[in-house]
Amino acid sequence: MNNNKLNLLILILMTAITSTNISAQQDLKLWPEGVPGAIEDPSYIESMTDDKGRAYRTVRVSDPTIKVYLPPKEKATGAAVLICPGGGYGLLAYDHEGFEMAQWLNTHGIAGIVLKYRLPSNNIMQDKSVGPLQDAQRAMRLIRHNAEAWNIQTNKIGIIGFSAGGHLASTLSTQYNREVYPTTDTISARPDYSILIYPVISMKDGITHKGSRTNLLGSSPSEEIIHQYSNELQINKQTPIAFLVHSANDRAVPFENSFEYFKALQQNKVKSELHIFEKGGHGYGMNKTKGTHLQWPEMLIKWMKMNKIIQ
Repeated sequence: MNNNKLNLLILILMTAITSTNISAQQDLKLWPEGVPGAIEDPSYIESMTDDKGRAYRTVRVSDPTIKVYLPPKEKATGAAVLICPGGGYGLLAYDHEGFEMAQWLNTHGIAGIVLKYRLPSNNIMQDKSVGPLQDAQRAMRLIRHNAEAWNIQTNKIGIIGFSAGGHLASTLSTQYNREVYPTTDTISARPDYSILIYPVISMKDGITHKGSRTNLLGSSPSEEIIHQYSNELQINKQTPIAFLVHSANDRAVPFENSFEYFKALQQNKVKSELHIFEKGGHGYGMNKTKGTHLQWPEMLIKWMKMNKIIQ
């Protein structure tokens, strides 16, 4: 082996070691004793796909987990964020809307917990509309249960969601008390704050993302269930404070989703902040593309400091 090949091998090994050091410290099952309302289907097997050249697109999740990324103890602020990747309720964009977000939060002393939630499916769920919410409620309670061990303050646990993950995040934020699985757990599932990035909010015609609605509610949902999952209609004075980001030229999820949620928060006197950028499109997450929309992560940190979530 010549020196160039040897140096390349050493670099690859060092990169692998570094990646291991910044990977999730813990990987926990949400339902070790069995998923509520589950249907057994041995042919339904989780896998990673390659979507337009990008890896880490997870599909067919049947055993949901959280991956816990903790900052160094001496840097921890006590804040934590549950992360819901998007993907239209058909896949999970696990990299730029998942672990990359968690690692970035760690650089600011914030714990990042990535939720690998079940994607709605009649093959494995008795009621596919509640499956993701069951997982989100359980994940939030699990974080609070482990807060002391993870150096997290129980009143500084928020949620972030991207696209359809933003729908799940806003569903938890407005329906955290809804009984969607049997539990005697008295730990609250309410997020202390919400971060909604180009989120699907509404299930109403003319504003919703049709793919997300079909995957979650089916092809012909009733008016009742459309209302139930149009989260701008579920806001009250107890809804968590929120930071919202959208682009005016988003062709996948209209910016009106964020605007209607923001407007309802304002009507209920819930503190909130909305940023609508001229450009940016959809699905940028933590990607380093060009445009003013790239400012959103640093704007988020300023908002968290303003609201005394971090110092």
